[in-house]
Amino acid sequence: MNKTSFMGDKPVNRIGFGAMQLAGPGVFGPPRDPAGARAVLRRAIELGVDHIDTAQYYGPDVVNDLIRESLHPYPKDLKLVTKVGARRDDQGAWLPAQSPAELRAGVEDNLRSLQVERMDLVNLRLIGDEGSGDLLAEQLGTLEDLRGEGKLDLIGISEAGVGAVRRALDLVDIAEVQNSYSVVNRSGEDVLELCVEREIAFVPYFPLGSGFSGGPKQLAQDPVIAAVAERHGATVTQIALAWLLSRYERMLLIPGTSSVAHLEENMAAADVELDESDLAELERATQLGDPLAAAHG
Repeated sequence: MNKTSFMGDKPVNRIGFGAMQLAGPGVFGPPRDPAGARAVLRRAIELGVDHIDTAQYYGPDVVNDLIRESLHPYPKDLKLVTKVGARRDDQGAWLPAQSPAELRAGVEDNLRSLQVERMDLVNLRLIGDEGSGDLLAEQLGTLEDLRGEGKLDLIGISEAGVGAVRRALDLVDIAEVQNSYSVVNRSGEDVLELCVEREIAFVPYFPLGSGFSGGPKQLAQDPVIAAVAERHGATVTQIALAWLLSRYERMLLIPGTSSVAHLEENMAAADVELDESDLAELERATQLGDPLAAAHG
């Protein structure tokens, strides 16, 4: 299995790092252990992570500040990926920020907090309705304008159904799609199939099912996943990540953690080789569905 692939036309290692969990509880406020969070980021680079997924509204500012404090000046090959389309209020609620002006401000906020002149990739995070064609055109047009101004390199789209992805592809070059997907949540299989067809990177968030649906504990309770893990002498988390890598050569992973030990465990998933019988067995894993749907009742 290849350990490298492409984000747009940029070569990257297939396992990156999702920085969301470095903020405080509810992705709001500072972490309990800022020094530990910085240690995770530095260890990620040591282990070969060359793309980090973040957002200014994680904290807000907290996660981007940690990344800047830990890694700036950044390694030459490090790709910083962010998303825009949301904001937080003073109580930490997640609110939409979908207008073109808000998207532009979101990109500028990321540039400021990360202390860079250009983002390597910006994902448009859709919220609620997939967006009318007119709104999506305005949103992606704003990101395209920012690309022309040299403030971002690649454009992605997040939490988008297959119809929205197709509309986006008609409007701009899309380098990646970032949706929830895992061995226990295959509800977005049609979007993955479109990405395979168009050779676009697919980046699954909640790759372990997320805390909304039990996360790694739920994986461990699944006898199918547990049996494959035991056979390989691996953890259920590593099996879930290896399964994702086996699905598509342009599948890029961004598992998140605030623990160096868990980070090292996640990175080792690239060394787990699943054979055809393993993959056939994992088709029988219990499906928990979209964790966002579970979170919203």
